[in-house]
Amino acid sequence: MKVKESGITTSVIAIIIVAVIIVAGISAYVVTRPEELPPEDEEEEFKFAAIFPGSIQDADYNTLGVLATTSVGDTFEIPTAYSERVAVPDSGRVMREYADAGYNIIWAHGAQFNAYVLDVAEEYPDVSFILEADFPLEEPPANIWNLDRNFYSGYYALGALAALKTETDKIGYICGVELPFAWGEINSAKQAVDEYNPGCEIMYAYIGDFNDPTKTRIQAEAMIAEGVDVIMSSVNLGNYGLFEAARAAGDVWVTCKYTDKRVMIPELFLTAFIHDFSIPVNYAVERVMAGEEGGYTKIEFGEGEGCYINFPIAHVSEDLEDTIKDICDEIEAGVVPEKNLERPTF
Repeated sequence: MKVKESGITTSVIAIIIVAVIIVAGISAYVVTRPEELPPEDEEEEFKFAAIFPGSIQDADYNTLGVLATTSVGDTFEIPTAYSERVAVPDSGRVMREYADAGYNIIWAHGAQFNAYVLDVAEEYPDVSFILEADFPLEEPPANIWNLDRNFYSGYYALGALAALKTETDKIGYICGVELPFAWGEINSAKQAVDEYNPGCEIMYAYIGDFNDPTKTRIQAEAMIAEGVDVIMSSVNLGNYGLFEAARAAGDVWVTCKYTDKRVMIPELFLTAFIHDFSIPVNYAVERVMAGEEGGYTKIEFGEGEGCYINFPIAHVSEDLEDTIKDICDEIEAGVVPEKNLERPTF
């Protein structure tokens, strides 16, 4: 069994903490540029820009975005820039500004930007755009790189873990916005519940914002009041509210995705579904620089592939951890889960 060990996770946490310290105090719509720009008479062939929906200080989805951007600059030695806290209605303008400034590879970190990415890509055929979706797009513009995030896969393992860990046979899932990826996560968790604890109930909710700790805490408290004792998170800064609710209850276990957050609530944290966006983004940039202006790439599940369940799992028996490892092997082999991005009906 190939698993990520805690030493690697600690390194990831350290990188994220350093990144957060470096960017502390930066305000919205900040653009970072290389300290040393080339002389005006030397034109750079490639320049990379990214837009993020939230704060790069979240130690979560947006922090991973800035780390991936840094990786692009370091790997390919090209200028990079980014804008954080970009509102969806403003995203088209921000991307146009980057394109007009000579940035010819632009990454929109978040599927909520996709409609604007597709519009701007038509206007700038010489610029390659990386967008995120949860399935291959049908007939996208030739200059679009479709990054499939594969979020649904890991929630089969998290669902199985929650179903086998619960003592109340009630588990919860909290997401920011109701989007197809969230439906896929819920449906994957339900498949695991049906397999490993058919009598277990899943409660799910969308609070309308990935970064609102107060709304997340209120929703978590409502679930806890209904008897939920394991909550799977699919929010960003909202996690701080979830952790407050779990800690106040004292006996509610939590999981999350993107980064490992056990240092924030070690007494109640089980594990995380880790993502590394630098792998697919670097691949897309490499292919663009090789002449492939558009294409498709997927974050594969498994060690070294960009997304995986973090081991060891805390607060579980050795037998339960072995079961989840076996499940991860099945996910990596493509045996489970069935991909279902339809709105849940249960």
